[in-house]
Amino acid sequence: MSSIETIALFIDGANFYATAKALGFDVDYRRLLGEFRSRGALLRAFYYTTIIEDQEYSSIRPLIDWLDYNGYTVVTKLTREFVDATTGRRKVKGSMDVDLAVKAMELAEHVDQIVLFSGDGGFRSLVEAVQRRGVRVTVISSLASQPPMVADELRRQADVFIDLADLKPRIGREPAERPGSREMRQQPQQFGVRGTIDRGDQVQ
Repeated sequence: MSSIETIALFIDGANFYATAKALGFDVDYRRLLGEFRSRGALLRAFYYTTIIEDQEYSSIRPLIDWLDYNGYTVVTKLTREFVDATTGRRKVKGSMDVDLAVKAMELAEHVDQIVLFSGDGGFRSLVEAVQRRGVRVTVISSLASQPPMVADELRRQADVFIDLADLKPRIGREPAERPGSREMRQQPQQFGVRGTIDRGDQVQ
């Protein structure tokens, strides 16, 4: 029996971006993929994000396109933007949480470990359900940020908790590097996928 673990990554795009931003660095997604390929047999790396319906362009589009061409499975959902009648602020109605949870449950019988990049406490029940199937769950978020980005109940449920701040030397990139980097420009662009705003995971 092989001692190499089969791993699947599940990235909650908006939550993960907000955590990295709170810690003051940008994520190099090529390095992130390499980091977890070095830790086991990487079966799949999923990136979940919502996109605003009828929006012509968003700064997240280059990131989505790049991820799609470079080893990630990008899962998107159209959502609607609305104005909160009470606060007058623009909000986005929609979430990828259910989509992420369903795929994680489907994949549970095929992997040894699931790595969840999110601090959302709503995923605690998912983590518990996956663990009942014999899968170890690693949660990546942060206690080092102000305020802490990980929900206490999610951190406690996980088999392993890794603070994103500790991964910065391995998966971070210099802020001076622009998202439209050499690697990204070399890839043909697909503009069938529309971007999102006010979700937090846009390219800066």
